[in-house]
Amino acid sequence: MTVKKSERLMVKFITNQASQDEIEMLTEWLKDEANQIEFREFVKTNYAIDTTMNKFDSAEIRKQLSERIQKENSVFYKRRFSSYYKYAAILVVALGGFYFYKNSNVLKEKQNVIIPRQDEIVLQLDNNSEEEIDTSATRNLTDKDGNIIGRQEKNRLVYNKAYAEGKLVYNTIKIPYGKKFEIQLSDGTLVHLNAGTQLTYPVQFLKNQGRKVNLTGEAYFEVAKDKAHPFTVNTQEVSVEVLGTRFNADAYMDNASTDIVLVEGKVSLYKGQKTNENQVYLKPGFKGSNIKGKSIITAEEVNTDYYTAWVKGSLVFKNASFDDIIKKLERRYNVTFINRNKMLGKEIFNARFDNEPIEVVLKYFSDSYAIDYVINRDKIIIN
Repeated sequence: MTVKKSERLMVKFITNQASQDEIEMLTEWLKDEANQIEFREFVKTNYAIDTTMNKFDSAEIRKQLSERIQKENSVFYKRRFSSYYKYAAILVVALGGFYFYKNSNVLKEKQNVIIPRQDEIVLQLDNNSEEEIDTSATRNLTDKDGNIIGRQEKNRLVYNKAYAEGKLVYNTIKIPYGKKFEIQLSDGTLVHLNAGTQLTYPVQFLKNQGRKVNLTGEAYFEVAKDKAHPFTVNTQEVSVEVLGTRFNADAYMDNASTDIVLVEGKVSLYKGQKTNENQVYLKPGFKGSNIKGKSIITAEEVNTDYYTAWVKGSLVFKNASFDDIIKKLERRYNVTFINRNKMLGKEIFNARFDNEPIEVVLKYFSDSYAIDYVINRDKIIIN
């Protein structure tokens, strides 16, 4: 196992983000005494746990591990009813005098342990009432008259396929920092919503009219084909019109520009009222950009994977300034960065992270670029 991989596993275990497979992998790695020593030193250095001050309770560690594995996968638990004792035994040896687990006050009191804020996804209904979305739930969605209009399937809202007559009824979904969500609209269009995003959409589109939604933030659209009903995404600066296609729209309020990246199909971009003269057409593999306050929309060929990796949980930074990087990290992990190193903010970096805990991301920048930082709960101060 490489050093980077072992550190990633240690961080995931300590922060309660390790899967059953990762716990197994870490267990195998810890059978080597040298690796157990490395584990102790890693915890001591990165989590500031005092081995002489904290009481160690092996029974509690075993209990926490068994609960974690059981919660991770009940089938796995039943198939290997006693296997968690093997994990607990080896990990307890590795931990030695350390005592930490999910609910430990010791970790929470340490300044170098990140404790992200936890905000809820909110659905605002047509009457302006709001309800929080529990992403662990499955339930029916109903209108004001009690009619079933769709279902919530945990991290996705799925509306019934139907076109309405009469008046449009709009809902707004608000995604906080630190979370993502999905909506399948009534026409079959699937929308992946990134952290810090707001989408306003009709519960049902009207017959013989275009399909229109309003976006603030970032979303990846998989638009259902329907020639009779063009699909339009309106952002604060740019409108995107399509018939059926896949594209990413990055339209955060604090961005310097609005960027539309086309993966498949064809789209037209325009500002204000659409005319034959002000439309810019994109081909797959191109990005259309509009700098805020400017009237011109430019187009350039790009690697679309860089702009859509977030849908699968990855973060990709290509020739990105550190200021732009920490802005995306704030959205992804729901933390706040205070950068006191103004020169660093303008430095350019290239990096990729695949579903990593923020501790791994920070350690990468610290080890690779000697960036000094201090953590205070959900704040990361860079000196």
